[in-house]
Amino acid sequence: MRILFVAGPSPATVFGLASLAVAARQAGHRVIVAGTEELVPHITGVGLPGAAVTPRTWESLIVTDRSGGAVPRMPRGVEPERRHHGGWFGRLAAESLHGLRELAAHWRPGLVVGGSMSYAAPLLAAELGVPYVRQAWDLYDTRGVDPYAAEELRPELAALGLDRLPEPDLRVDVCPPSLRPPDADPAQPMRWIPYNRQQALEPWMYGRGDRPRVCVTSGSRETEANRDFLGRLVADLAAFDAEILVAAPEEAAARLRETAGRVRIGWMPLDVVAPTCDLLVHHGGGVTGMTALAAGTPQLLLSRWDIFASTMRRTAERGAARVLFPEDTSPEAVLRACRELLEEPGPRKRSAEIAAEIAALPGPAEVVTVLERLAA
Repeated sequence: MRILFVAGPSPATVFGLASLAVAARQAGHRVIVAGTEELVPHITGVGLPGAAVTPRTWESLIVTDRSGGAVPRMPRGVEPERRHHGGWFGRLAAESLHGLRELAAHWRPGLVVGGSMSYAAPLLAAELGVPYVRQAWDLYDTRGVDPYAAEELRPELAALGLDRLPEPDLRVDVCPPSLRPPDADPAQPMRWIPYNRQQALEPWMYGRGDRPRVCVTSGSRETEANRDFLGRLVADLAAFDAEILVAAPEEAAARLRETAGRVRIGWMPLDVVAPTCDLLVHHGGGVTGMTALAAGTPQLLLSRWDIFASTMRRTAERGAARVLFPEDTSPEAVLRACRELLEEPGPRKRSAEIAAEIAALPGPAEVVTVLERLAA
């Protein structure tokens, strides 16, 4: 069977789909992962065939509309953020459709798998008349974004004779059971297997010293905002009696090294590093958070978005994390939260319980058999 996976706009969306795509290939199916031009190196970097379907960058999609007009930066507030996300993820889908149609004209898939907000996937599947699977990238509930994406995609939906986004034939969810919303849609559960770009390992990556180890990251994208975020965190933690790791793309790392002092900074395989850490401090990225949960590592979530606040709070209420929102974040608050997470036994215990939940879920290879039945 030919299975087309449709990624989103960032490397994290590739990493979120990778385990199922790899399992499908290992089961003998032919797989292509489609994404933006700038994503293809990340797709091929995890050993998957990658096809570029649009040259548009994620940043251009965020700041410009279809006509090239300027779009304001993302506002604060749940509904404004949902509208903003729906708009630019919808634009990504519209921009990708032509390239996806060209790909399908030469390589027709029997099944299309899209990530949480890969809205081109259901449109292409409907056009081809093949099953569509929606696979969650992480534990975040994105259902509130869907109506705004449908609004952005009204011309494309009308061309298909639709007035709403097609429902998936199957949902695949990687969220551990205790963190799923009470009203979550029925879904096929799947174990989270962390993926990221690899490199030659050094002993410090899989071993550790006597001091507590804290890993700080703002994800896999190099932006001025992410660089500033990391710079402030490193400064806040400088006086903390711990080994500090800063996981960052090389472009950001080069600038941070100028001011960070004796801190390990650079791209590091988080799937290897996270299990050696006592704490992961990050921006609330979905793939980063899932990798920490699977490793049983407590987290300090420094949220930038209200849209994901309810999910972050569920993780905190479960005892595996602390959450600080922008209005509550100060150097003193960060250090206090870090100290609590490192010194209290509860977060480590609760994180280990969630890691055991994840490990008990069906693996990607088992989910491939479900896909095979769906497409039969």
